[in-house]
Amino acid sequence: MIEIDGSQGEGGGQILRSSLSLSICTQQAFRITNIRANRDKPGLLRQHLTAVKAAAEICDGDLTGAEIGSRELTFKPGRLKGGNYSFAIGTAGSSTLVLQTVLPPLLTAAEPSVVRISGGTHNRGSPPFDFLQRAFLPLIARMGATVELELRRYGFYPRGGGEIVARITPSELSALTLVERGERVRGYAEAYVAALPVHIAQRELEVIGKRLNWSQDQLILRGLSNDMGPGNAVTITVEHANVTEVFTGFGERGVRAEEVASSAIDEAREYIAASAAVGEHLADQLLLPMALGHGGSFTTMTVSEHLKSNALIIETFTPRRVTITESTGGFAVRVR
Repeated sequence: MIEIDGSQGEGGGQILRSSLSLSICTQQAFRITNIRANRDKPGLLRQHLTAVKAAAEICDGDLTGAEIGSRELTFKPGRLKGGNYSFAIGTAGSSTLVLQTVLPPLLTAAEPSVVRISGGTHNRGSPPFDFLQRAFLPLIARMGATVELELRRYGFYPRGGGEIVARITPSELSALTLVERGERVRGYAEAYVAALPVHIAQRELEVIGKRLNWSQDQLILRGLSNDMGPGNAVTITVEHANVTEVFTGFGERGVRAEEVASSAIDEAREYIAASAAVGEHLADQLLLPMALGHGGSFTTMTVSEHLKSNALIIETFTPRRVTITESTGGFAVRVR
């Protein structure tokens, strides 16, 4: 049985989620201790427990320690099977992180799957739906994956209540080579607001327009029905010929609209000014599908602790090796 110290690297939920995915794919049991040891609230929260139980359900796995607050877990995978699955987090916990736990294994299943997940769709500290749909899925589609993703309902913190649906067709993943982002195609910003004053979104878009020097037709206000709120988020999407990146600011009680927009603007400007193909968060997400496919390489602006943690878990469960070297404009990451 593989032994994992959950306090390594970023010391959060990434190590757990990647271990679950790779455990199913490689049929190797593992025991993890010190779960989320580096977080303010260590141990399993609702979204992490949902991911754990989802992983067990898709392969009839055996679990020990699967409860709220648990800092230790043993997981023994069974036979992976496609099918129809529904997972409810019960809070505003991230539905996208639950999906990213079960997606890699289900791409290798013998049958197609439909996965419904309810919870948060736009949460601080996790990739929003827009990121998966516009940035992540097109790249794994280029590798050969067939995944359709639908947003049924928005879910913001603290209410949640969102729903996403993924239709997954088993696919063999080819190598991905992404060293240049290509020519700039377009950029646009969207401000989402539900059950909150519209001027919040208007102020966010105004700041984005001024700081990025974008025209009015690049600034889009998305007014949502009140029953999806209260909630607010802003996304900045930057499209290039070879890759799309999405940067997000999340509304919170007591945080001014201008600050929400600025957090997304700062990330977007850093990426626009750089030359590497992918940003920090997309780099983290690409490693697992590359490891389960035929490897490949990409360039990125920075090497995060999440990326290092994913590399460590990949090398623990598989014969793949992840190398990270400095290159012009950032770092070159290779999975072989």
